[in-house]
Amino acid sequence: MAHYLPLWVFLGFCLITFARSKDSGNPWNSRKKQDLVTQLPGQPKVGFNHYSGYVTVNEENGRALFYWFFEAATLKEKRPLVLWLNGGPGCSSVGYGATQEIGPFIINADGKTLSFNEYSWNREANILFLESPVGVGFSYSNITSDYKILGDNITAEDTYMFLQNWFGIYPQYRAHEFYIAGESYAGKYVPELAELIHDQNKISPKSLYINLKGFMVGNPETHDANDWRGQMDYAWSHAVVSDETHMAIVENCDFDSNNTLDNKNCSDAIDEVYDQLNNIDMYSLYTPTCIHKNTTKNARSGGNQFKFSTNKMMKRMVGGYDPCLDDYAAVYYNRYDVQEALHVINGSHLRNWNICNYDIFNGWTDSRASVLPAYLKLMDAGLRIWVYSGDTDGRVPMLSTRYSLNALQVPKSTWRPWYYQGQVGGWTQNYGKLTFSTFRGAGHAVPLFNRGKALFFFTSFLSGKVLPKQ
Repeated sequence: MAHYLPLWVFLGFCLITFARSKDSGNPWNSRKKQDLVTQLPGQPKVGFNHYSGYVTVNEENGRALFYWFFEAATLKEKRPLVLWLNGGPGCSSVGYGATQEIGPFIINADGKTLSFNEYSWNREANILFLESPVGVGFSYSNITSDYKILGDNITAEDTYMFLQNWFGIYPQYRAHEFYIAGESYAGKYVPELAELIHDQNKISPKSLYINLKGFMVGNPETHDANDWRGQMDYAWSHAVVSDETHMAIVENCDFDSNNTLDNKNCSDAIDEVYDQLNNIDMYSLYTPTCIHKNTTKNARSGGNQFKFSTNKMMKRMVGGYDPCLDDYAAVYYNRYDVQEALHVINGSHLRNWNICNYDIFNGWTDSRASVLPAYLKLMDAGLRIWVYSGDTDGRVPMLSTRYSLNALQVPKSTWRPWYYQGQVGGWTQNYGKLTFSTFRGAGHAVPLFNRGKALFFFTSFLSGKVLPKQ
């Protein structure tokens, strides 16, 4: 990360210059009014404002990230600001987080109307969804070469720049407590961004200070070798593969080595695991798959796309209650009236919106093998860190996360159940200052399986309250 320092000295200067130019030529308050969403098709009536639009993160290349911001339903002036990121790499936080999981609107099966989510996380916080990096969802660059250099570092850098410029539009939120949350490959995005903010807060002027208090990640990719090991062990322990297949992996796969797939016995055994997982929903082992003809068939059909060199695979984060939600989103966001309402277009040209971008996934240029050093650094800095796992996810299963957190080699508290509405919600344990919890019966995208329980958990995280013992 040492390469950040000279880059961010330069970017800090650009931010100050950019803010000054905007103050003199185009007041931020006017820009905020332009981004107010007033006629979103199919939207139920709500008592809060929401805004969407673009924030430029690189003026020279015309690199711009799309955001959707929901004010808290009540007490917006006092509640924290939370940035939500989905993973992939290459998948949309608008298509998943905002309108499947934790946002106030859920897209209905007709692809035309929205239902109100009574368990939206904006009941407790101001929620900011970001499509990142460029090429995801509605986010774009005017320079095609930008799409060929995407990876963890540039994603963190652009997101940091986005935040600084976004605070220029919404300065009233800069002093609010700030948290980052996300799931899946955002298990890398989130701590990497948190580390960058933490480092920049030390050297940036007070005007650029971000009041970061912590982060929360669900079913997160964390440590490549342990993520692999946990997925293989989980598939065997949940009756997906045979004893013989699992033994072949144990005997032939060295997940700590970058060339383990050169071992044909290992790669053949891993292929067998994926062949079996692709018969079901890898992201939710015990729920039905989407069987109707759908617009995202290729994104859903799977296949062994797991690349050991960067430990990534396209995340198809479908739900427990309706596995076809991805399709409804594709229909809705590719409508002209929807794009117009969200300030995506100003004219006749529709943008082609996909819930996941395979070109980004396949062309990802850098991925940290482990974000555990960032965990240790930010734990020492006093940030609140919660990690959670839906325990029926076969993609980044609970075992992967336990193996990874055990590698922190910090003291652990007693493993115990936590309760929601009189029932065991899952189990929880502290790893030093970090809290780890499971969600009983939930898959990869936890809020889809019990939105009430997920909101309760989120509220506990924001307040720093210990999860109830009964």
